[in-house]
Amino acid sequence: MSGNGRRGKILVIGGGISGLTAAIEAAETGAEVVLVEKEPFLGGRVARSNLYFPKMCPPACGLEINLRRVKTSPRIRTLELSTVESITGGPGRYKATIRQQPRFVNEKCTVCGACADVCPAERPNALNLGMDTTKAVYLPFEYAYPARFVIDGAACLGADKCGKCIEACVYGAIDLAMEPRTVEVEVDAVIWATGWDPPDATKFEGLGFGQYANVVTNVIMERLTAPSGPTGGRLQRPSDGRGIDSIAFVQCAGSRDENHYAYCSGVCCLASLKQARYVREQYPDADIYVFYIDLRAPGRLEDFLVATQQDPKLHLIKGKVAKISQDPGTGNLTVEAEDALTGRKLAQEVGMVVLATGMVPSGIGQARVEGGVKLDEHGFISTEQPQAGMFAAGVAKRPVDVATCNRDATGVVIKALHLSAE
Repeated sequence: MSGNGRRGKILVIGGGISGLTAAIEAAETGAEVVLVEKEPFLGGRVARSNLYFPKMCPPACGLEINLRRVKTSPRIRTLELSTVESITGGPGRYKATIRQQPRFVNEKCTVCGACADVCPAERPNALNLGMDTTKAVYLPFEYAYPARFVIDGAACLGADKCGKCIEACVYGAIDLAMEPRTVEVEVDAVIWATGWDPPDATKFEGLGFGQYANVVTNVIMERLTAPSGPTGGRLQRPSDGRGIDSIAFVQCAGSRDENHYAYCSGVCCLASLKQARYVREQYPDADIYVFYIDLRAPGRLEDFLVATQQDPKLHLIKGKVAKISQDPGTGNLTVEAEDALTGRKLAQEVGMVVLATGMVPSGIGQARVEGGVKLDEHGFISTEQPQAGMFAAGVAKRPVDVATCNRDATGVVIKALHLSAE
């Protein structure tokens, strides 16, 4: 116990699966937690998924109970639309300055949707990577927490030009006068759970992303097959809306490549095989080609790989893709690679290509940290820090799957609580 008789106070930066786990585990041992998230909702990348392996569960299965625990915990304070500007001090006496942007919707919101019904302005839907739009006042997704609409200030026409949402909301939940605010908190320890971002696949020369409409990334594929996605979960070619008769998954797109990202993101092989199952469920006769360097399925995930390999129309080709080109008439794509097992050069024509692009660490953003935060050679947060009381959890320190994020965040909390108790 700390000197004032409590379990201490912890700042958790990032509200994805690692941050949620860390906040809940710390709070349920008696610690006070401040959970900071830059988006208007909690859930991170998991909330953007269609299903996650190996159980092939929708994200609500894992997130719903965690969000309920956050909601009901008196020890967790959440700050959405917020970023950490600076951290000063040292272990047991850190002071964080946090900048919170206005939501323009207060706690009176009942999620009735009347505001969105009358809103004349639209914005690109960030959840769906801009593939469709929402109104300027929107609910991020169906089970979002906080369960409140949010207004995109950049897209909103403003109260002086519009204000229709104010008139439509009988509960008085719209407040366009909200201003950014600064919050300062004092904590004993800091847990960075800042997660990952997808890389810019347009930089991967020869792979066609951004050049050919039917070349997408694995992150886009996840939204194309999600019920809340731009097509309601129906997988179709982006160029013409046609169904899929053949598709290729290109592993290590930009990864294990000294010109881009030298490391392996670990989960991409299984993620592509998971997405191959998405294809099979909708298109029983489609040919699926997976071009890979190595197929990596650590531990219990080997069973998932073995089961997926039983598909007779799933073709696994050991070879790094050199080039993707398009037939301008049909929109079909030709994937060129060398089969490392036979030595033959292949030129496989398919209707669509999915690039497995890996994970790029989000790091610490623009936060200024007294004493600094040490990153490894790839930009992930190091396990060894200049000061005690600074910890990284989940993908903030290395690429891992959802289950590993949960276990890792729990272990990090134990270390943070040990420090608080000193």
